[in-house]
Amino acid sequence: MVREGNVVQTIFQQIINGLSLGSIYALLALGYTMVYGIIKLINFAHGDIYMLGAFWGYYVINVWHFNFISALLSAMVVGAVSGVIIEYFAYRPLRHSPRIAALITAIGVSFLLENGMSYLFSSNTRDFPQIIKQVNYNIGGVLISNIQVLILVTACILMILLQVIIKKTKMGRAMRAVSVDPDAAELVGININWTISFTFALGSALAGAAGVLIGLYYNSIDPLMGMTPGIKAFVAAVLGGIGSVPGASVGGFLIGILETFFQSIGLSAYKDAVVYFVLIVILLIMPAGIFGKNAKEKV
Repeated sequence: MVREGNVVQTIFQQIINGLSLGSIYALLALGYTMVYGIIKLINFAHGDIYMLGAFWGYYVINVWHFNFISALLSAMVVGAVSGVIIEYFAYRPLRHSPRIAALITAIGVSFLLENGMSYLFSSNTRDFPQIIKQVNYNIGGVLISNIQVLILVTACILMILLQVIIKKTKMGRAMRAVSVDPDAAELVGININWTISFTFALGSALAGAAGVLIGLYYNSIDPLMGMTPGIKAFVAAVLGGIGSVPGASVGGFLIGILETFFQSIGLSAYKDAVVYFVLIVILLIMPAGIFGKNAKEKV
């Protein structure tokens, strides 16, 4: 009985850990899925916006002594501005080019941001300032920290706000119209460029917030920190059904839980490999993902 109790506690502990990490992946995955839904672009530079958000949070907390809310909101602004600038200069000129051109450009922008930050600020790992003192709560043998609760609650609030913007606002309706048929949307007076820029701003703001949250969670940041989480968030978006906002959220939580479970059974060295294995399996079994729809293309 004691052993069974320990197993149950371990499972619940890893679910809590996985939800905290998964909420950050979910925020990143939302950026991927929104951009793909609008212009069918896989923005591989998205993970590096998350890195910029983390570095901005590190800077304003250390130098300007911002509190958590101020650091989070300012990182979202920096992320949004960065996303709009990248879209304007890197992706907009290639909008009518073959998709492979935009994809290669996205990879190039990613390397530019990573190496540019490494050149300007060195590639050393930095300790993220812990502006919130960690307090652990023992609930039935399961340890839950106030940081984990804060990350999960903040991520859920941001995801709910995003859903409200998409479903209830004029710009949200414009985004949905452009994702269905950009030509028809333009005919009824929707500004395509402005709508796409707004989508990038929205997704990048969530990535900037995720950067601050991951700094609190792992206590360390570096210029290459966006590469692996960015790919995992892309896997989460594919798992949920790329182009689906609820799917990206669910996919992020599932990837976070999967990763923490593999760490808990002593396979932490393979936690990245299992995520990519999941991607292969999903593409073979459910190419459209959990919430995606199989679209038939006319020849």
